[in-house]
Amino acid sequence: MKDNEFISRPRIVSSHDIQIDVEYAEWIAEVKHRYRAAQSKAAVKVNSEKLLFNWLLGADLVLKKAEERWGEGIVEKLSKDLRTEFPGADGFTPRNLWLMKQWYSFYSHPAGTQKLKQAVSVFEEYAFNNQLALDQVGQTIIKTENVKQPVSVFPTPFGFIGWSHHITIIQKCKDIDEALFYILKTIENNWSREGLKRAINADVYHTQTPAPNNFATTLITPQSALLQEIVKANYDFSWAEVKHASYDELELEKALSNNITQMLLELGNGFAFIGRQRELIVAGKTRKIDLLFYHIRAHCYVVVELKAKPFEPEFVSKLNFYVSAVNNLIRQEEDNPTVGLLICSDMDETEVRWSFEGLQSPLSVATYSGIKITELLPTTEQIKQRIKNLKLELNRLEKL
Repeated sequence: MKDNEFISRPRIVSSHDIQIDVEYAEWIAEVKHRYRAAQSKAAVKVNSEKLLFNWLLGADLVLKKAEERWGEGIVEKLSKDLRTEFPGADGFTPRNLWLMKQWYSFYSHPAGTQKLKQAVSVFEEYAFNNQLALDQVGQTIIKTENVKQPVSVFPTPFGFIGWSHHITIIQKCKDIDEALFYILKTIENNWSREGLKRAINADVYHTQTPAPNNFATTLITPQSALLQEIVKANYDFSWAEVKHASYDELELEKALSNNITQMLLELGNGFAFIGRQRELIVAGKTRKIDLLFYHIRAHCYVVVELKAKPFEPEFVSKLNFYVSAVNNLIRQEEDNPTVGLLICSDMDETEVRWSFEGLQSPLSVATYSGIKITELLPTTEQIKQRIKNLKLELNRLEKL
């Protein structure tokens, strides 16, 4: 029977008519991966094309010396003409056109062009290691009229973050080095615009250092180097809320797990959530792991122990026990050694490092900040009552 005849023939398809084996499972997984890659590739391409347009228009305004050639109101005139021609398009406001010029100017001097090329090189390695779906990784060279040398470089990494991210970066960063750092970190950690703002406000560029750990002595070099990049010295939990200032570990854990998506974003790219309060029974005793994750790139489980108080040396002993338990009860042959991460409110690095001595498990200690205390905030009813009282007071003053 020919394919077209089979397609048109009325029939009932039953799951009993097919046989599912390992080869099919591998094939369907590959098809799903290709489709997701195609979706990602299409989204990146659309964003890149829009950004390239903005970059070129910014370059035109700078290189053509538009204001000198056509007068100070040329940006407003250009905005009006573009919005008349493309009434359904957004992004052609005078402010946005000025931002395009500012964006191009920020990166376009000779030293900046060289740094952009270096950023592309760094991104090439990152894209390869993370199997990003790209048509090409590199840069688009744009030549301008009457200029023999390339004067405008649009690096592919720019296409992986949004226009609002770019504007936030050029408005808040002091130089190109800092800007490129936040571009690559935004790509790596999939930061939202608000997440990017928090990172810049926290001055991550100048302050981000690896959390105290013993990875160098407990892991082989490639694994140790990767985990050094993954763990942070401080985690920003400003998106999490607890009711009272005297909250304990269980309340902290609940506040974090209530928004596990935000927790994963804060931990960084590659973390997968396994569960909270995972029960372990050893020697007839029940113990529970606060949070358990798996890191896809590092191919290992990550045990997260939370402490709503400053570091104490005995915390490390408990974390080490949980890491050993996961290695013995959950870890498979293909997994790398389990890693332990203790997150507490404060720490002394000397105490931490001395606590690591003699231990064979890869461990790290970090701090957290930014937890919101809701009891300090007025309720909705309290706010309404304050507004009502304020209006009464204003009316009283008006009658005087």
